[in-house]
Amino acid sequence: MSSIPLQGWPAPAKLNLFLHITGRRADGYHLLQSVFQFLDYGDTLDFALRDDGQVLRAQALADVPPQQDLTVRAALALKHATAYPGGVEISVHKRLPMGGGLGGGSSDAATTLRVLNRLWGLDLTLDELAALGLSLGADVPVFVHGIAAWAEGVGEHLQVVDIAEPVYLVVNPGVSVATGIIFNDPQLTRDCKPVKICDFISGAVTNVCEPVVRMRYPEIAQALDWLMEKAGNARLTGTGGCAFAHFADAAQAHDIAKQLPSAWQGFVAKGCNCSPLHTRLSAY
Repeated sequence: MSSIPLQGWPAPAKLNLFLHITGRRADGYHLLQSVFQFLDYGDTLDFALRDDGQVLRAQALADVPPQQDLTVRAALALKHATAYPGGVEISVHKRLPMGGGLGGGSSDAATTLRVLNRLWGLDLTLDELAALGLSLGADVPVFVHGIAAWAEGVGEHLQVVDIAEPVYLVVNPGVSVATGIIFNDPQLTRDCKPVKICDFISGAVTNVCEPVVRMRYPEIAQALDWLMEKAGNARLTGTGGCAFAHFADAAQAHDIAKQLPSAWQGFVAKGCNCSPLHTRLSAY
């Protein structure tokens, strides 16, 4: 059994720096192009090992039954794939909003897979863990690999990218967006012409979910407009409901964060091409 710590494991947020949909598979899943980058901000997970084989969560999450909790599902998937006899109790200290487009649940699942792989002494490869993660959600593999990536397919085909790591202000207007609602909206653009990394670098990309989210959620439209006015740039992450803007100057980001309307929440974070989870695991 590994001697790595049981507590304080990061489950970082991600941003989709753009999001295009290039088609749809026969099973209904959308074919995507996106760039994922991590933030040095997110949830934190603690693990308590058990000898009785049970997989439990230490506290309930609002509106999430235990059988739907991604950390519990991730631990059970790993346990069943390896026939590991032991168990675990998982505590999730949430900072990332549900339905915010920041990948909180997927990141929690990936942290569970990677940390338990070490705590349980299983020695699965990152590719094997990512394959397990894909069964839990399309975003889980990028969190498992822990490196900023160009993503295609349903999000499972990843190519490492080395991009700028600016400071971001992330604004949460307090609206939870269900991905399925956006992906099933008849107004969603699903026929984007495939682009290349050079198109992303030149800025010739967008988030095709934004018009639909703006139409359905006026609060998010207001947050995007507010950010654009204050920062000169604003974009939706994933299917929402958080908006973000990038800054070269951290002081400017913090200054604008202080001006947030009282009904909204927000945070300033650094973009990371290497996940904080990946960095911490590398120390052991």
